Amino acid sequence: MSVISQIFEAMPTRYQLGKVARPTSYYFSIGDEKYTAICHPDKVEVTAGRTISTADCVLKCDPKLFEKMVLEGKMPGPIDIARGKIKTSSVDLLKQLPVLFKMGR
Repeated sequence: MSVISQIFEAMPTRYQLGKVARPTSYYFSIGDEKYTAICHPDKVEVTAGRTISTADCVLKCDPKLFEKMVLEGKMPGPIDIARGKIKTSSVDLLKQLPVLFKMGR
């Protein structure tokens, strides 16, 4: 099992209840791996693949950068976005990821 798969398998245990007021969807394209997370006030649903047609936030990046984000708490800066190391449809919702999921050790 890849590190990315392990991260997404553990996401429900990292989820912080009550941090969203309405369902919010994320689509992750991390290298060759794709996942969808739908965050509700009282739960999160994480599934492999793209399970919704349009996500509130799309995040595409290299697996190593994603590992650093989740495991070390490193959030990408404007330079990472400008250089295309990370692509997102919503910078505001990207910034919410550390709030929604315990990121870092």
